[in-house]
Amino acid sequence: MKEKIQSIIDLNFSYEYKNGKFVFLEFDEDIVSDSLDKIKTFFKKYIWLYELLIYIIAPLYPSRYFYLRKILKETKNTDKIVINLGSGYTDLRDDIINVDLIPYAPVNVLCDITKLPFKDNSVDQIINIAVLEHVPNPQAVIAEIHRVLKPGGKLLCEIPFMQAFHASPYDFQRYTYEGIKVQFQNFNNLKIHSISPTGGMLWPLQEWFVMLFSFGIRPLHNILLIIVMCLTFPIKFLDVILQYHPLSKNIASAFIFECEK
Repeated sequence: MKEKIQSIIDLNFSYEYKNGKFVFLEFDEDIVSDSLDKIKTFFKKYIWLYELLIYIIAPLYPSRYFYLRKILKETKNTDKIVINLGSGYTDLRDDIINVDLIPYAPVNVLCDITKLPFKDNSVDQIINIAVLEHVPNPQAVIAEIHRVLKPGGKLLCEIPFMQAFHASPYDFQRYTYEGIKVQFQNFNNLKIHSISPTGGMLWPLQEWFVMLFSFGIRPLHNILLIIVMCLTFPIKFLDVILQYHPLSKNIASAFIFECEK
């Protein structure tokens, strides 16, 4: 892995190699300031447990896993350079380069994703799941993705639409179906899929209920939210069918899409 990463690093960038990570930017722990995000950050230390909880009780039907499996199958046992950009705690496969701002255990490259330390036209596949809402300048990240992808290189991206505020560590924007077309107009063969229209209703409804009955007490809000999520999560499985409705894009919780340079 070390040699693979070194082969695509732009030599104009300086870095340190510490604890098995290429460090282009030191992590500032103060950026994790939201109390609920601190709880999530704690559980992310136990990846299998956090992933299980997200899969089961999160209000979104987990459609992303079907698309991820497709990409993982297509790139398995190849010499392709695959980057999980904004990987967080996830570790999809040993030969995939994990890039993030926060030094979770699986992260290989610690950097600002608006200024990727990689050569032009050096990457075959980028995976970018639920990241762009958390950066203040998503256009810069999109431009960097386009720059580092090889001609014909592919992107799998998930972007939220009808979702409640979720700071990890920040939360800045949402995207419509048509907005994605504009933001990614420089890419080819754009295919957009709706995710979890029921989740688009369920997540804000959970937040509304908890806001109403927590009386502005933040610790109570966090406890009630976890309880309400545990009680209501089965509703999201209606999306086994509803996400394929032709109008699901109007209230989709998120969109996942494929495109190429």
